[in-house]
Amino acid sequence: MGPARPRSFVLVAGAWHGAWCWERLTPLLEAAGHRVLTPELSATGSSTADPAHASLDGWARHIAELVLVQEAPVALVGHSRGGAVISRAAEMAGQNLERLVYLAAYLLPAGGSVGAEARGDAASLVPDNMVPAESGVTCTLRPGIIREAFYGDCDDAIAAAAMSRLSPEPLKPLVAKLKVTAEGFGSVPRSYIECTRDRTISLAAQRRMQATWPCEPVYTLESDHSPFLSHPRELAEVLCRL
Repeated sequence: MGPARPRSFVLVAGAWHGAWCWERLTPLLEAAGHRVLTPELSATGSSTADPAHASLDGWARHIAELVLVQEAPVALVGHSRGGAVISRAAEMAGQNLERLVYLAAYLLPAGGSVGAEARGDAASLVPDNMVPAESGVTCTLRPGIIREAFYGDCDDAIAAAAMSRLSPEPLKPLVAKLKVTAEGFGSVPRSYIECTRDRTISLAAQRRMQATWPCEPVYTLESDHSPFLSHPRELAEVLCRL
């Protein structure tokens, strides 16, 4: 699993998740000689920021600023909703990026939103099971579908631990229209890691998004939506081959 040369991986978690979700993957990448950063987006995970102030641009600016101060070549990895974050961050900091990596992630067209793409994915368990908070600021998921949607390949202990750490997702970034250009974000090399048993973003939806923004290379994992928990070694091997 050794890399040709070390790089910095910046890993951006998806909706309802925080930096904690990378805990099984991080030591494998570090053992292969890479540096790994797992920033916490505002109002997600362990962040205590007010979710009313969360925005897609704010999240992307935070990631872009982190990317710009790294010395090693940077591979920016986004999972699920994190795909929209890394696309926008690349528009701001593309000059310091070696590669964008979409891990079962939303690879949106200019003007697209995570919410609109999710609603267009008939095979996804998520859109019909989102429960907005009374405040209208965040949402959760109906508990009965979470295991199947996110952690279908995980053993019971790993799935239970992950479910206990999920946090409400700020709604505003999910409906924000993505601002990207072919000259900015589009100039950064892109890779996609498909997950064939994904019940959050179906394989058909993953491939439909790739048709808009072709990626090279594309890797396919026989995995649920969360390979960083269910198949961390296989995922690490793919990331090290990029």
